[in-house]
Amino acid sequence: MAMKVYPPEFKADAVALYRSRPGATIAEVADGPGVNRETLRSWIRIADGRRGPGAAPARQAAACEGEGPEQENRRLRARIAELEKEREILRRAAAYFAGEMKQ
Repeated sequence: MAMKVYPPEFKADAVALYRSRPGATIAEVADGPGVNRETLRSWIRIADGRRGPGAAPARQAAACEGEGPEQENRRLRARIAELEKEREILRRAAAYFAGEMKQ
């Protein structure tokens, strides 16, 4: 089986997708763009190594009970931005793989 070579932008987008989804597993994120789970895991480790020790983002649940309307609006706006970023990453991944299929 031939080893796939991914461009650096694709790797960065896949890592960003993982980090933008609190509570998501590597397996769930890797299945989206069709990357091997261990490949994505190694990209995340490499990216964390570049940012220094202890710099991995805290992954926590976003839902907060008892928040006011301003906090809820802020949280929902952040969620919308996160979903738009994920959509753009998946769009790029689809375009990348469509190009692979043509070759």
